[in-house]
Amino acid sequence: MKEGQKNELLYQALDLQGGISMKEDQKNELLYQALETEKVGTGVYQMALRCVVEEDLKGEWEEYLEQTKRHHQILLDVFQELGLDSDKETLARKVARHFLETLINLMKMALETGDPGAAELVACECVVMLETKDHQNWQLIGEFAKKAESTEAKVLKNAYDQVEDEKDEHLYNTKEWYRELWINSMCMKAILPPHD
Repeated sequence: MKEGQKNELLYQALDLQGGISMKEDQKNELLYQALETEKVGTGVYQMALRCVVEEDLKGEWEEYLEQTKRHHQILLDVFQELGLDSDKETLARKVARHFLETLINLMKMALETGDPGAAELVACECVVMLETKDHQNWQLIGEFAKKAESTEAKVLKNAYDQVEDEKDEHLYNTKEWYRELWINSMCMKAILPPHD
């Protein structure tokens, strides 16, 4: 028997033994993680704004903070539509919270050094890490919504469609800022702001 055939039989056996509920649990864990990422992500942006020096970057992050608040509300609406408890504690949610609170603490440490340029670089790196995680959450939600055929998938696709472009912008623009701020900090010619 070929490896692919063995895997298919294993998947079928799992489905017969309740594996579908495992998939359901894992999808819910993703949603709880995404909800927590948006919720605590607002705190990451608030701390990053305390560290920012470049006015153009400050303007972008103020916009991203407002969009992150809206994304959090979109997920709260999804939870309501799907009948999920938005206050439920899960492992994925706790891990996401701990990760994001660590980013906030890193920025606090950077601020305490008294070097505004260094604090801004740390903040930029922390926002890139936040947005990498957030972007991945939404990509996975989008993948589920594409493959599933249910009312639930439609709810998730609607939410995904509302945030997809903004998630891309948050991640890719902040990565550009991070690169150019590092170049600038090494006294090389940087492009600031890096995009228009």
